Amino acid sequence: MQTITNKTLTDTLYYQDIPVLTYTIHYPYFTTTCGPTTAWRINNFYKYQAKQNEIYTRSALYKEAVEQAKYQKENDYPFNSYEFLSIYQITYNNDCVVSLYTDQYTYLGGAHGNTERTSETWDFQTGKRLSLADYFPNDPQFMESILADINRQITERLQKDPSTYFDDYPSLVQGNFNIEGFYVKPDGIVIYYQQYDIAPYSTGMPEFFFPFQDCTLNSNSNR
Repeated sequence: MQTITNKTLTDTLYYQDIPVLTYTIHYPYFTTTCGPTTAWRINNFYKYQAKQNEIYTRSALYKEAVEQAKYQKENDYPFNSYEFLSIYQITYNNDCVVSLYTDQYTYLGGAHGNTERTSETWDFQTGKRLSLADYFPNDPQFMESILADINRQITERLQKDPSTYFDDYPSLVQGNFNIEGFYVKPDGIVIYYQQYDIAPYSTGMPEFFFPFQDCTLNSNSNR
């Protein structure tokens, strides 16, 4: 098991006396007995991602916020400060494997913000980022099974709560599937889609759970 320390980059940026943008970027720092060199590489991955997000907020996003603040001040409209928030969640940490996802929330002053999710699963012995295929080593057709089960889960959800997915969800499920869009929990795998991929904003981030015992998974893959 890895020890995780939270690192944070945060600031409030001003235009004249107006706080136009606030950002908070959390990212993990790992220590492990599985492989110090691999931990160093993985830590650099998250440090680099956090720094790139900070550069983006302090340049492109700040510039956009300033332009919007100027426009709304000139036209006597209230200005809502922009916000960028990046938060990670560790979902699995056992032996030498860690899985996590990061939600990046961006608010541009409108009715609501938008969230984008990324995720990674790491083997700290090898430094390898595990793929979805690593959890289905004996099933070359695992993608077809996954997509079929996602459609089944949606059908069941629509029976209980209509209009929570787009009418053409079967084609969207396949067309917007991202093979990197998964994370691991102690009892199974979660596959997710981004907001608006297959459902309206009110549905949130669609997630689909696959218990290990119901999948053709190699039990050693989740270590």
